[in-house]
Amino acid sequence: MSGENGAPSEALLVLADGTVFEGEAIGAPSPDGVQTGEVVFNTVLSGYQEVITDPSYAGQVIAFTYPHIGNYGVNPDDHESRRPFCRGVVVRDLARRHSNWRATGDLDGLLRRHDIPGIAGVDTRRLTRHLRDLGAMPGAFGTADESTLARLAAEAPGTDGLDLAATVTCDEPYTAASTGGSRRIVAYDFGIKSTILHHLSGLGEVTVVPASTSADEVLALGPDGVFLSNGPGDPEPLTGVREQITALLGEVPVFGICLGHQLLAGTLGAETFKLPFGHHGGNHPVRNLATGAVEITSQNHNYCVAEGSLSSADLTHVNLNDHTVEGLASREVPAFSVQYHPEAGPGPHDSRYLFDRFEDLMAATGGKGRG
Repeated sequence: MSGENGAPSEALLVLADGTVFEGEAIGAPSPDGVQTGEVVFNTVLSGYQEVITDPSYAGQVIAFTYPHIGNYGVNPDDHESRRPFCRGVVVRDLARRHSNWRATGDLDGLLRRHDIPGIAGVDTRRLTRHLRDLGAMPGAFGTADESTLARLAAEAPGTDGLDLAATVTCDEPYTAASTGGSRRIVAYDFGIKSTILHHLSGLGEVTVVPASTSADEVLALGPDGVFLSNGPGDPEPLTGVREQITALLGEVPVFGICLGHQLLAGTLGAETFKLPFGHHGGNHPVRNLATGAVEITSQNHNYCVAEGSLSSADLTHVNLNDHTVEGLASREVPAFSVQYHPEAGPGPHDSRYLFDRFEDLMAATGGKGRG
């Protein structure tokens, strides 16, 4: 965004506690010069397009810790959803010129096309340290004056208690054709990513359904397995979804990731809590407790399953940074889940075995698929 004579427009980011960061406006103009959202930081070194288009960031402003963002441009193949759902983007240095043979445009252009405002030139190291010490918090940024931004930042809600999955889910069911398998899978869309569908379609035909779909409607499709997708925000208000999962458990194998993991855990009686600043990045080490292997994982969540509340499930994976719950398996029904994103590849293939595990579970419970 430019001011007079094409010069960048000065902008500010103000956090709910009154801390101010200076920068310049990028991306789409903010309505009335203001955008609000919960400010979180992400530590990936690459993959900024996949992060921005991940629906799990609904309601949040993404601050990238890596200082140079946008250098290899953007392209339609790397979109993880139909559009970005984040509230904004904060960077230190936005590349003014991109260079990559796959690029079809630049990051600033992508933000403008999808009405996503941003702010560049921010001291993201200082911002990250602040959020790390005090936790993720609401903020306001834009070209409005500091007092307006400070007031709106203090008034802005966080993500607690909001059903953000309802804002990103599909309106109608749709199908992803099989690319090799014979299974029939139903995937709940709480904010599902394109790469997840790519891996699931390797097992069979995938019918993606809205988050509000009933268990009866799912079972009427005759699935060999049900997948619970990633998604944004707090799992606590999704009581209706948990009721449907309860009805599915024992009827069909269930595999969940991220928000789907938290919802499955809640259905099994576990509790969740909000992490101070969440896990957002592509380098989180996770130990598989069955094999002892350490997986390098991609993560994006603010909420977590409380370990002591797993009464009817076994703990299967643990985050080695903070020892939080990263995976579980029910002892009573064919269902398992992980907190991280096995479809992403920072390892690069450390966690893809989980899709094979889903196939094995469907085979073991008698799924015949279409074959």
